[in-house]
Amino acid sequence: MNFLICSTIWLLSVHLLDPKYSWDTLQRQKRNWVWNQFFVLEEYTGTDPLYVGKLHSDVDKGDGNVRYVLTGSGASSIFTIDEKTGDIHATKRLDREEQGYYTLHAQAVDSKTNAPVEDESEFIVKVQDINDNEPKFLDGPYTAGVPEMSPLGTMVVQVTATDADDPTYGNSARVVYSIIHGQPYFSVEPKTGIIRTALPNMDRETRNQYVLIIQAKDMVGQMGGLSGTTSVTVTLTDVNDNPPRFSRKSYQYSVLESVAVPSVVAKLKAADADIDSNAEMDYHIIDGDAHGVFNITTDEDTQEGVIFLQRPLDYETKSSFSLKIEATNRNIDPQFLTFGPFSDTAAVKVIVEDVNEPPVFYPLIRKLMVSEAARVGTVIGMVSASDPDSSSSAIRYSIDRNTDLERFFNVDALTGVISTAKALDRELNSVHNLTILATENQDPSQVGRGIVLIRVMDINDNAPVFAIEYETLLCENAAPGQVIQTISAVDKDEPPSGHHFYFSLAFSASNNNNFTLRDNKDNTASVLTKHADFRRQEQSLYLLPVLIVDSGSPALSSTNTLSVRVCDCDVDGIPQACGTVAFSLPQGLSTGALLAILGCIITLLALMLLIMAMLRRRKAPLFLEDERDVRENIVRYDDEGGGEEDTEAFDMVALRNLNIIRDSKVQDISPETASVYPYSASAISRTSYKTLPDNIVFQEFIWDRLKVTEVDPSAPPYDSLQTYAFEGNGSVADSLSTLELPSSDSEQSYDYLSNWGPRFKKLADLYGNLEGSKFSSNLNQRQLNKSI
Repeated sequence: MNFLICSTIWLLSVHLLDPKYSWDTLQRQKRNWVWNQFFVLEEYTGTDPLYVGKLHSDVDKGDGNVRYVLTGSGASSIFTIDEKTGDIHATKRLDREEQGYYTLHAQAVDSKTNAPVEDESEFIVKVQDINDNEPKFLDGPYTAGVPEMSPLGTMVVQVTATDADDPTYGNSARVVYSIIHGQPYFSVEPKTGIIRTALPNMDRETRNQYVLIIQAKDMVGQMGGLSGTTSVTVTLTDVNDNPPRFSRKSYQYSVLESVAVPSVVAKLKAADADIDSNAEMDYHIIDGDAHGVFNITTDEDTQEGVIFLQRPLDYETKSSFSLKIEATNRNIDPQFLTFGPFSDTAAVKVIVEDVNEPPVFYPLIRKLMVSEAARVGTVIGMVSASDPDSSSSAIRYSIDRNTDLERFFNVDALTGVISTAKALDRELNSVHNLTILATENQDPSQVGRGIVLIRVMDINDNAPVFAIEYETLLCENAAPGQVIQTISAVDKDEPPSGHHFYFSLAFSASNNNNFTLRDNKDNTASVLTKHADFRRQEQSLYLLPVLIVDSGSPALSSTNTLSVRVCDCDVDGIPQACGTVAFSLPQGLSTGALLAILGCIITLLALMLLIMAMLRRRKAPLFLEDERDVRENIVRYDDEGGGEEDTEAFDMVALRNLNIIRDSKVQDISPETASVYPYSASAISRTSYKTLPDNIVFQEFIWDRLKVTEVDPSAPPYDSLQTYAFEGNGSVADSLSTLELPSSDSEQSYDYLSNWGPRFKKLADLYGNLEGSKFSSNLNQRQLNKSI
């Protein structure tokens, strides 16, 4: 298919105005046009559809037999075609940034049969760009930093703006940069957007932050171009260009002479305009008259110089000190050494203030010695303390009794002489650690403390004894001269040359025929047998007295008894049975007989335990059945009474004669109870319940029950709660029933009872005539209750 493409007048004018195109050129290149491409201007604002172009087939003779059909991207919705003429129009505003071109398909068909008269042809409608988008900083706003004191032209940051217009057509997307706000401190390169410093040596301590406004404009910055802006926050970062400086050249501090080591005496700080690591500094004492008394260090959090005490102060010795302190930057930048020395000095004077100090012992710890044989009152030594203050107050000495609980020593309050107060024993306590107190007479709150170590010297006052409790076992088949035990000794004393013990048999055992003792000359001795054939049936235990003598002056001795038990040993000499031979059973009584006797004893014990358990189970109940009051129970009868003639259903007399029942129960106390209870039932004299007030009746009733319970042998031996539901003999208000009212006071008429038939004849006879005595009325009421 051959299409005739008619371009818009605007497109033709564009080509004609372009210098590289001329009419002759267009005529010469007419055969080279791309026939399958249309152009349409974006953002068309006219009211009529925008004419795009015209399609025409060689088959179309203009007689209406050919119809043009348009399909593809945007057909019908954006682009329409005149089926007869082939004119194409755009019905909507197009945006190249949304879609730059549309691919359409055109076909000529027979208008009657819709049969294609030409092959389908594809063509493109390209949207022509206009400058309708301003440049945008997609990464803005920006933040950047540059070191202070940077030279001129130091790069800070690069900004970039993008333009959505077509970069291949015209200058719509060609952007240039400029700085609107931030001069004369910074500049920006127009083409690259690189921001640089425009002034040298900008000082952070003067101004540390700048806010720049950068503009990007398309159309190469020409008039009519669109622009966009962004902000750039530039922060000057710190460099060490400022030395530390003390605010004053001299400082003065006061300190009490009593402060402890290593207390802080003073703090001072050199100011540095820099920050962070550039402001870190070290302090030193470079001169002064306080050698070794003070030292200074840096507080890493506050960068202060902390002066602290290294040795105790004494106002009486020196009352003031002079120091020269130097502060130096820790991190010095060599390129700024020309700015001057990065250090500063200051003079510090420390004044020592006098305080009332406690007495001081010279020496602080004194060592003394005393013999444990020293008599009471023996002088051991003395202590001395003095008041370091200029007042030189008199001093009194005493012993801190928490260090001498048993009061072995005394100290003279005026002279400080220490003497014994009790007999000493080195074996109980060889060293006494005393605290001596020195108190000022003028100010008793000032108390000094000194230490006295008293060592108790040993004397030979303890005899040697066996080192342990020996258990000597002798086999019956031991040979003569056999060593059966090696013994040693201990002595609580501690002679300077060491212990040396001498062993021998006591004088009482010098003629012993069974054993002999041999001193080994090494503080041990051996016990040997003199003969063989020991028999434990004859003698199972031998007691051998051993004399032990020490080498002290004077020598002390003690007699210790060694127990030797004769044992039955095996062939290896290991004891199997020792001591007295066990008693053997008689020949006539076998082991089976002993087991039978033991079984009988166990059976008898089991029977006794069973009988005792059964007796304990047979306990009388807490409440005896015959003592329960009938009024404590609710008895229900599901039958109708027979009226006044019914005397078998229930005996009403039992309820009307409570006193008789109570008296009979008191008289029914068992003989055992009567023997325990000191008052018999016949001896109890009391007034009839009906003649007593209700409160007296209750008292008598509860009192009687209490007496019975106290003497009852079956009552439990613990406190219990018993409830007695006794209501008394009646109320002064009488009955609340209206049936009991006298006939003269009642307005009730019972004449209707005669109309109820023969079953109510008796009731009608009783209540038909209410004119009677009070007695007859009460009788009729009781009969009515019984019949109901």
